[in-house]
Amino acid sequence: MNLNYAYVYILSNRNRTVLYTGVTNDLERRVKEHKSGAGSIFTKKYNAHDLLFYEIHNQIELAIKREKQIKRWSKEWKLELIKEINIEMTDLAKEWG
Repeated sequence: MNLNYAYVYILSNRNRTVLYTGVTNDLERRVKEHKSGAGSIFTKKYNAHDLLFYEIHNQIELAIKREKQIKRWSKEWKLELIKEINIEMTDLAKEWG
């Protein structure tokens, strides 16, 4: 991953009933942290470890602004956003180990 970029991402649990939106400058490392239980308390509590969506931004400020925007959205809007790039709602980080 290129650390000159910032990533907005959405994680979910296995049943796709919980969505978590976050921002990071190292997507692979952060997703691995979530998967190992070292991520946020929320993702650990609700087993939200599957990466369903991410966007790349060239400025952290823009990524934080976008994260805040997405967090205000309804669950239905977030699901529509995810399905624009991941219609099957599969874990995009499954191969990262």
